[in-house]
Amino acid sequence: MSTTAEFVRAHTRLAPVPFVPELVLHQADEPIGLWELTEAGGAEQPPPFWAFAWAGGQALARHVLDDPALVAGRDVLDLATGSGLVAVAAARAGARSVTANDIDPLSLAAAEANACANGVNVAVVEGDLLETGYADAGVVLAGDVFYSREMAARVLPFLRAAAGRGALVLVGDPGRAYLPTQGMVRRATYDVPVNEALESVPMRRTSVWQGHFTYR
Repeated sequence: MSTTAEFVRAHTRLAPVPFVPELVLHQADEPIGLWELTEAGGAEQPPPFWAFAWAGGQALARHVLDDPALVAGRDVLDLATGSGLVAVAAARAGARSVTANDIDPLSLAAAEANACANGVNVAVVEGDLLETGYADAGVVLAGDVFYSREMAARVLPFLRAAAGRGALVLVGDPGRAYLPTQGMVRRATYDVPVNEALESVPMRRTSVWQGHFTYR
């Protein structure tokens, strides 16, 4: 077992996902302490997005499981996978292949551990696909990716390019300030239970959007 996989298992517990109880995830209870642990080696680390079920990912996972025809028999990319929840849901819904992508090795270790815990196969790709591009998926799933202005500015062209080549693009988002709803169609809205320590509220109204981007 790799060091990253050992770290994931040592600092989380396997439990059902609140809004998607048919799936289980390795989840942490306390975000700040875990973040400090990841930086114990001295290097600055990204927040432990991989250790929690975020609202956008839960909504997107719920939507895919409730409408498996969206992904069944298709090649799926879960962009900025975090915990791998959306990737696991796509695999459970019958996707032909699922690739989970992130820049954080701990995220990919969590995605692999969570896929194993749910008895599905998910491939992982480390690296910045927003920089390199990725044209192998017929479905692109993106949960909670519009959390900052900088990230939104990088994600949007990637999703536009995917939609432009005919991919189905689905975004899960709890109303973040940088969500570009122009060119998107709302497919569903859910009230999703969230970690109050992360979101400051116990519930987030969260929508699943489909990209129908237009080019000028």
